[in-house]
Amino acid sequence: MDSFKSGQMVVYPGQGVGIIEGHEQKEIVGQKQSFYILRILDNDVQIMVPTNNTDRVGLRKLIDKKEIRKIFTILRTKSNGLDNSTWNRRYRDYLSRLKTGLLHDVAAVTRDLYHRSKEKELSYGERKMLENAKSLLITELLYVSERPEKDIEERIERALEKA
Repeated sequence: MDSFKSGQMVVYPGQGVGIIEGHEQKEIVGQKQSFYILRILDNDVQIMVPTNNTDRVGLRKLIDKKEIRKIFTILRTKSNGLDNSTWNRRYRDYLSRLKTGLLHDVAAVTRDLYHRSKEKELSYGERKMLENAKSLLITELLYVSERPEKDIEERIERALEKA
């Protein structure tokens, strides 16, 4: 179980980058529980995460700057070949990878859906998933690299085009 501090930036799977605003204790069903108060930066939503449940929900620290190169390597590599499976199997696989919250998985989903969109039109659900995955990727890279969003978007597009 990771321990997080107030003011620390973290990633909440499926929601994106947030900041720990504090800790709070609440009584639930007669038992005191401790929570992190997390504010998602993209949409200003506040989430309470039980401090003893951070591993299960996938709350994690931002990637290290050294990991950025690996993320772009994933974006530049060829897809994993899920294209021959049925749409609902692909969708479930993409969704399960996004739920891990790991940026490597988010990058792989972005890459796979992007290349699929170049071959044939994506379903509405797949288009929304691509937008969401790309947004999660951009947001974390934005805070880790401290570069302008436009630069990150362009770099991602160039990497995807190279695969």
